Amino acid sequence: MLDYLKNWFQRRFSDPNTVTLTLLLVIGFAVIIFWGSILAPVLVAVALAYLLEWPVSILEKVGFNRLPASLLVFALFMTFFILLIVFLVPVVWQQSTALLRELPLIAEAWQDLMEKAQEYAPAFIEQSQVEEFTQRINTRLLEIGQGILDKSLGTLFVVATLLVYLIIVPLMVFFMLKDKRELLGHFSRVLPEQRRLIQQVGSEMNTQIMNYIRGKSLEIVIVSGVTFVVFTMFDLRFSALLAILVGFSVLVPYIGAAVVTVPVALVGLFQFGMAPTLAWLMIAYMVIQALDGNVLVPLLFSEAVSLHPVYIIAAVLVFGAIWGFWGVFFAIPLASLVKAVLTAFSSQLHHVEHAMKIEAKEQD
Repeated sequence: MLDYLKNWFQRRFSDPNTVTLTLLLVIGFAVIIFWGSILAPVLVAVALAYLLEWPVSILEKVGFNRLPASLLVFALFMTFFILLIVFLVPVVWQQSTALLRELPLIAEAWQDLMEKAQEYAPAFIEQSQVEEFTQRINTRLLEIGQGILDKSLGTLFVVATLLVYLIIVPLMVFFMLKDKRELLGHFSRVLPEQRRLIQQVGSEMNTQIMNYIRGKSLEIVIVSGVTFVVFTMFDLRFSALLAILVGFSVLVPYIGAAVVTVPVALVGLFQFGMAPTLAWLMIAYMVIQALDGNVLVPLLFSEAVSLHPVYIIAAVLVFGAIWGFWGVFFAIPLASLVKAVLTAFSSQLHHVEHAMKIEAKEQD
């Protein structure tokens, strides 16, 4: 057994390029896991700068210098961000507080519906089942409200964190855009010379990650906007809040759409009751989800790596548990990174075995 493990280790890590890539991955993941909360503003700035690099590179191809292109893209980004804070955040906050106040009423409406269902189908639904299920719903709603209240008590900490993100992150994004080549040069000088596999994995992941971040951001904006228009046409309450929830649900493939259906259905049931309007609302919502999955996603992610749904769900669960929201957001790129690393290791192993066979033949 020990000889087998020794031979496996020697075959895998006999090449310095493999060792370099492994050390870089181990150090990178260790830094993020142990100091991720401290480095969160830096990681957010890196993600935003990577996203904004696409329009900057387009402007450079048109004829702009790096500095004017970075200034223009950064100015447009900050304008969009400020408009978002001024117009969207107050509406979402107002609707969120209104929804919290009406959670008990929504729970009562759900209880009435369950009691009516028990009257129409007493053979299938027992009164004890209705009471138990209703108690669970009420308990869960109270836990959600209490959790939000507890978090709101740390207002000073939240404000301080927001100030850090609102001031430091934009500054880092601008300098990362402006001095991209200089910063990459500093990072390149730190790496060892044996970095062929690092370049291979980096080259393979660059287009995929850029396509994913750009596509997922556009998908969130498009799905949120279309959903808001549709919900407004139905005059659905909390339409802005629910539309944002639907938009961000695309971050969690296959699971997010199913989870966010619950609040949409509950609010629609509370407002319209068991009326045809509720049925039409849910049909419109299902049409949005179908168009997103079958039309929008193939258009936006045409260059993304095709991963099996099992791997995607596993990546969402694993990386989401480790890094929370950002782990969910980058679950697919991280899964693609794992796939690229495994492919690089396999190709390197094949290369080493081929070289050993040639050497053995020459010795014979």
